[in-house]
Amino acid sequence: MRITVACPDTFRSDANNLAMVLAFGPPDELTYEALNWQDADDNLYAAASFEVSPEWIGAAQLPLVHPAWDTANIIDMDAAGRAQEALVLWNGEEDVPQAIPAALTAVAGMEGLAALAAMGLVRVESKE
Repeated sequence: MRITVACPDTFRSDANNLAMVLAFGPPDELTYEALNWQDADDNLYAAASFEVSPEWIGAAQLPLVHPAWDTANIIDMDAAGRAQEALVLWNGEEDVPQAIPAALTAVAGMEGLAALAAMGLVRVESKE
């Protein structure tokens, strides 16, 4: 299943730590980089769209477990926890939530660009 996540600028570091916990390794620290999306209030977002398993969706909602691969302790688990607390996962039963600066908004089961548009975001040139 495809999941698309809109990450507000202020959550990028925390969200990248969560990405490392839920994914495969240090390269996942670069999941939310370019601020290429903007809402109607000019707030900037990084976005990622990727395939996940049902187990990933479950793990994203359970207490986080420090991955065994992180023997150098590069993951900030407190930051990952903050990102998890801010995660809003669309369940498909209601309207798609709008991206807001106080949340990581995730839409499952929709093509990436359509999900970002449904969240109220438009593409902009990177503000970096």
